[in-house]
Amino acid sequence: MTTVGVPAGWPATEEEARAEQDRLRGRVVLDEPGPPPGTGRVTGVDVAYDDERDLVAAAAVVLDAATLAVVAETTAVGRISFPYVPGLLAFREIPTVRAALDALPCPPGVVVCDGYGLAHPRRFGLASHLGVLTGLPAIGVAKNPFTFTYDEPGPARGSTAPLRAGTEEVGRALRTRDGVKPVFVSVGHRVSLDNALAHVLALTPRYRLPETTRRADALCRRALREAAGG
Repeated sequence: MTTVGVPAGWPATEEEARAEQDRLRGRVVLDEPGPPPGTGRVTGVDVAYDDERDLVAAAAVVLDAATLAVVAETTAVGRISFPYVPGLLAFREIPTVRAALDALPCPPGVVVCDGYGLAHPRRFGLASHLGVLTGLPAIGVAKNPFTFTYDEPGPARGSTAPLRAGTEEVGRALRTRDGVKPVFVSVGHRVSLDNALAHVLALTPRYRLPETTRRADALCRRALREAAGG
C-alpha cells in the first residue's frame, strides 16, 4: 500500500478547481478508437472514503481483457485532498488513484473509472481528467445519469440509448443485463464511445457493473478498513 500526500499546488478552492478543469479540458483526445475490447489489459480504479478520519483509499486492479483474470492489484491511501463539491469529485480522488496506478508492476491498458468522462456538467469528469494526466485511454462507467436525460434502452443486454445534455449526446445508457437498470458510459480520453460500450459489455459477463469496478471497489474498501485500524 502506498501512502499519499496532497500534491504541491493542488487546487484548494472551487474557483481554482474549475480553472484547472478549463485548462486541461482542451487536451482530451476524442479521435482515437482505443484498444480493441477483449485484448491486452484493462484496469479498474475506485476509491472509498472515511470523512471522519480524513482518509481516502484508492485501488487499481488490472485484468486480462480476454479472461478477466486478475493480473495485478495495488492500493494507495492518503488524506482527502478536496472538499465534497458535485462536479469536482475528481479533485478528491485523483492523487490517490494516480498513486495506485503508478505502483502497478505492469502497464494498465484501458482504465475504467467508476464515474464520468464527457458525461459531466463541464465535460471533464474523472475519466477525462485521469486520462489527460496519465495519457492512458480511459472510460467512465457510472451507476446513475448525474444531471442528464435519457430514454430507457431496450430490455435486452446490449441495448443502448443516448445520454443527453439538451440535444448533445454525452454518453449512452447501456443495458448490461436483461431487464436490469442500465449503466451510463461516457468517453474519458483516447477511446471512442462505440469502443467504450464494447469494452463495458466485455467486462459484464455476469453482473450489472464491470468486473473492473466490482474488484476495485472491494479492494479499496478493504484498504480503507485497514488504514482506519479496522
